[in-house]
Parts: sequence; structure tokens; C-alpha cells
Amino acid sequence: MENRSIFALDGITGMLIATVLLLSILAGLTVWGLGVQQGSANNFYQIENEKDIKMFSTENAAHRVNVQ
Repeated sequence: MENRSIFALDGITGMLIATVLLLSILAGLTVWGLGVQQGSANNFYQIENEKDIKMFSTENAAHRVNVQ
């Protein structure tokens, strides 16, 4: 005879656990993303030597300087 309980992990309980887990991951990533965004908003930079920037170059990052 099979165990057909609605509170087994493949029933309602499993669905609720998966839903709570996914919502908690979503909330954690949202809070982490907002923290990163607030940290980056306070870190200003300016571009020096705009005339020397080439369209396709790996040295373009050297023209960016932190203002802080």
C-alpha cells in the first residue's frame, strides 16, 4: 500500500518549501543588488583624455579615474 499523504514532500509541503525557498532567494538577491547599487552610486569617476579613447581598445579602462 502506498503512502498517499498530502503532507509528503512531493505534495503540498514540498510545493510550499520550494516556494518559500525561491522567494527567500529572490529577496536575498534583491537586497544584495540594492546594496551594490547604493555602493556604486556613491563612487563617482571622471574620464580623462577623452580624445585618446579608441573605439575598440582594452586600454580604455585606464582613462577612468575615481573622484573620491
